[in-house]
Amino acid sequence: LARAALTLYAEQGFEQTTAAEIARAAGLTERTFFRHFADKREVLFYGTDAVRDLMMRAVADAPRTAGAMDTVGLVLRSVGTVIQEGGDLARVRAAVVSATPELRERELVKLAEFAEAMAGALRARGVAGPAASLAAETGLAVYKVAFARWASEPGQSEFPLVLQECLAELRDVLAGRQPSPA
Repeated sequence: LARAALTLYAEQGFEQTTAAEIARAAGLTERTFFRHFADKREVLFYGTDAVRDLMMRAVADAPRTAGAMDTVGLVLRSVGTVIQEGGDLARVRAAVVSATPELRERELVKLAEFAEAMAGALRARGVAGPAASLAAETGLAVYKVAFARWASEPGQSEFPLVLQECLAELRDVLAGRQPSPA
């Protein structure tokens, strides 16, 4: 269903695609579609809970000696690996989301929820409140920049590597060094 939906969204646009068309393209009934998804928007966000759970596990599994940003780096590497496995579907999803204001808004809400959850997990590890929030929000900013870079350049390196490059650039910026040109 997700693959069929993304294909149709890319071909004819999100607004112009119906749940019935998605089901038909997947060789299923519309009723089956609605057993899996509340609406056609949910196809684009169905993995949100799994990614949030992955993030929480990555925070919990980080070495106790890891600082807040090192822990966030481990979280990003875990998420980056999952996104990389989706490959072109992740790029198509990004294009569909960015083309629709309602979906862009939903994406921002999702990212805010990720930041809040990661900050809570960092606080549970003993990172002070403001530092946990700063690390989580900064990590999501790095994620957004890295994903935009990776999604817009299909020949780009693997996503986890792009994330690591962006983290290194952030460290350079914070240290007052001029980042190397990309």
